[in-house]
Amino acid sequence: MSLLFSPLTLRGVELRNRIVVSPMCQYSSADGYPGDWHLVHLGSRAVGGAALVMVEATAVSPEGRISPQDSGLWSADHGAAFERITAFIAAQGAVPGIQLAHAGRKASTDAPWRGRRLVGEAEGGWQPVGPSPIRFDDICAVPRELTRADIASLTSRFRDSTRWAVAAGFRAVELHMAHGYLMHEFLSPLSNGRTDEYGGTLERRMRFPLEVAAAVREVLPADLPLLVRISATDWVDGGWDLPQSIELSRRLAAVGVDLIDCSSGGTTPDAVIPSGPGYQVPLADAIRREAGIPTCAVGFITSAAQAETILACGQADAVSLARELLRDPYWPLHAARELGAAIKWPIQYERARPA
Repeated sequence: MSLLFSPLTLRGVELRNRIVVSPMCQYSSADGYPGDWHLVHLGSRAVGGAALVMVEATAVSPEGRISPQDSGLWSADHGAAFERITAFIAAQGAVPGIQLAHAGRKASTDAPWRGRRLVGEAEGGWQPVGPSPIRFDDICAVPRELTRADIASLTSRFRDSTRWAVAAGFRAVELHMAHGYLMHEFLSPLSNGRTDEYGGTLERRMRFPLEVAAAVREVLPADLPLLVRISATDWVDGGWDLPQSIELSRRLAAVGVDLIDCSSGGTTPDAVIPSGPGYQVPLADAIRREAGIPTCAVGFITSAAQAETILACGQADAVSLARELLRDPYWPLHAARELGAAIKWPIQYERARPA
């Protein structure tokens, strides 16, 4: 029996298999609202057999977007715009999920295909914020340091966005604490130079992310799972690393987080990342073993055999695919055939099922 195609239960939600569509920015929203592109992009992955279809990093405030074209959920109207998307995903037997995020000091930059550059206020950009006035690189602006009142307000923003997400039909929520965005910026000593209760020691650097997780768990229905994506290491000496990630994961589990989505990097532009097939799997493995919490492995996972091996070896509880699902939205259907697993095809496509 294929482990990749065995169900996974997180609280009251059952995933039909262990394949997760990784949150992937589409830079195609208008004022944060999703459109037809999102319906087709996300819906096709649900049709293709994935179990959990995650919406891209979705900002809890306008200033939390990476670019002016990013997805947002800072009002009930934004939530209503997602309803047809969540309904379609669910109708295909997949679970609709959303990643709530704030870009922090990496905000107000342009879409990749227009060239990575700072978007000024005259072009619809804004002043980024962060834990400290330390900019990411020469392109990004120097962020305004968040006050304690700002931090409390952002925690409330995450709480409100969670309520709107549930009302919109999302059945899983993920908090973005990775890739050098706001909550990761608080965690890493490379981007957090504060001397108050939100900076300095590990305990203090974890405070804001843990406050957000606790606030979101408080308003998220008890039967819906809360996931967290982290960068398990900055890949830089003196930065955020695996031992700190293990401790954070233990603390996240204690406030009701159900799964850690294990990525890495993003805090500094000069990190030397040893990327290659499955290069982040050992991070998911270590956190699963040491923190005692389910994990999802991500990064250069491309073949059915590779995904099956990760699960069979107990290195993770699920796998998250990004570029491979951009290349082939129907990867799960092909992987099931390769692994000899039974999988339900969309009735409209049954005539094309290989014998």
